[in-house]
Amino acid sequence: MSRQIPHCTIDGPSGVGKGTAAKWLATQLGWHLLDSGAMYRVAGIAAEQAGVPVDDPAAVADIVRRMKVRFEGDSTTDHIALEGRDITADVREESAAMLASRIAVFPEVRDALLHAQRAFLQPPGLVADGRDMGSVVFPEAPLKIFLDASAEERARRRCRQLRQAGMPAILADVLTDIRARDARDRGRKVAPLKAAEDAVIIDTTELTVDAVCDRIFSLVKDSGLTSVVS
Repeated sequence: MSRQIPHCTIDGPSGVGKGTAAKWLATQLGWHLLDSGAMYRVAGIAAEQAGVPVDDPAAVADIVRRMKVRFEGDSTTDHIALEGRDITADVREESAAMLASRIAVFPEVRDALLHAQRAFLQPPGLVADGRDMGSVVFPEAPLKIFLDASAEERARRRCRQLRQAGMPAILADVLTDIRARDARDRGRKVAPLKAAEDAVIIDTTELTVDAVCDRIFSLVKDSGLTSVVS
């Protein structure tokens, strides 16, 4: 991985606002954006559509290596096609998030996706959003950020997102799903969800989206990665 290309990682559990912050930052800087969560969701959907058991790591990894995915738009989640079929809406479903969390525990699947993720590191720069971007995928990133928030606040945010998208959401159920996903992500043996040792940790529980973005942009400027001023 080249240190010559400026890049920043933003990690954290679901519902902390890392996706929103990463897309905003990439837009401000004119850099590429890697939404690694979207890649895992696509992988889970691809395995399910192929009739492959998601608890069979070798089979899922094989699907990941062979799947034909196309990302279009200003971010990796603007438009996503799998084998030529638009699956953008499917990727945003909560069921896709759960599939992603289930397959992400397998080393074989993570290895299969690693090369594809690192290929996003291209000029003029990259903002990488995920759970192990700073700790595993881009360990040499000049700036690593880890966002966190209470499970309760993250569940409330997710409920709002689902309802705004016209989907039903029960807070208690969403909270249960988030806690279960946290347990899987933090407890897996390979690339568990955790802040890199040199990451800047930001608790977003009491922060607005604008406040989080401002804090991140200040960190980027202070790091010397860019001379962009807003």
